Amino acid sequence: MTIAGLGPHGERAVPADQLQLTETNAAEVRARRFSVAVILHTTTSDWSKQELAGIAATLGLYSAALVEVVDCNFDVNLQVAALERLAREPVDAVISIPIGNARVAEAHRALTQSGRKLVLLDNAPTGLLPGTDYASVVSTDNFGLGQSCAAMLSAHIPQGGAAGILGYGIDFFATHEREIAFRKWMGTNRPDVTLVRERFADLDGAGPAALTMVEKTPGLSGIFAVWDVPAMKAVRVLAQHGIDLPITTVDLGNDVALDMARHGMIKGVGAQLPHDQGSAAARVTLAALLGLPVPPWVALAGREVTPSDVIEAYQVIWHLPAPKAIIDSVRAATAAQDAVGED
Repeated sequence: MTIAGLGPHGERAVPADQLQLTETNAAEVRARRFSVAVILHTTTSDWSKQELAGIAATLGLYSAALVEVVDCNFDVNLQVAALERLAREPVDAVISIPIGNARVAEAHRALTQSGRKLVLLDNAPTGLLPGTDYASVVSTDNFGLGQSCAAMLSAHIPQGGAAGILGYGIDFFATHEREIAFRKWMGTNRPDVTLVRERFADLDGAGPAALTMVEKTPGLSGIFAVWDVPAMKAVRVLAQHGIDLPITTVDLGNDVALDMARHGMIKGVGAQLPHDQGSAAARVTLAALLGLPVPPWVALAGREVTPSDVIEAYQVIWHLPAPKAIIDSVRAATAAQDAVGED
């Protein structure tokens, strides 16, 4: 996949692999032994775990300490409180994924004004400007991910069919980009498809929202969920009601990968590379701490994943071998297909 989207202020992407520290820069970073804190929307998702692994490993390579990880549990007030506290504590920089827009803007701005460097993941709150209020936004190409999910779902939508969008009901740049791209791709390439949408404001609402969409739209042929955790919430609720629908989503979490390996409802994933994104965010942070110029938007291309290459994709995305359960499920599914072919 190539980078198709633009940054929060319309910036063209600088690919993450172009951001590297020279040997001289690296020596200076190691000598200064910076301290960095990370603020995440959640630390429990597979994406977050891999993002943190990439950040921690890269900071460690340069003798920088990851001194705190804050789990905001999708709570805006918790994020604001963490930002305000860190602005008073002896950390050199903060890497944050803003979980709101206008409501968290001032707390992020105040952190920078306190003298800390601020690097954002995925989203820049309303009114914040690069170079003034934050150093850079580091993100996967969310627009490209939405396009990929549309293309993969299209193969399962009959002529004149309907596709559902399971959207996030919070003002968040990354998920909005995915939904916009999905709609644009369908409008250009599948104008015959009717699009419907339900939104969830919290993760527990994702499954019921998917069921509502099915009930409201007889003949619904597939669903695009804006990331993997709500996608699997939808899978479980739909399965409980005896409904089997093709679903595409973003992020190759373990549950989604296993469902794909079993040839379940998940038919395609536009996968972020969170470990690589975390590593890029760490490098950008260290460069900013040295006073080096950094691009306002640093992006990574995603990777399309289908059931046919889920094992190989897992290795690339996770930097680990695929779990035995996924490998065994792929083998079982392949054996079952071979048996049908022999009949």
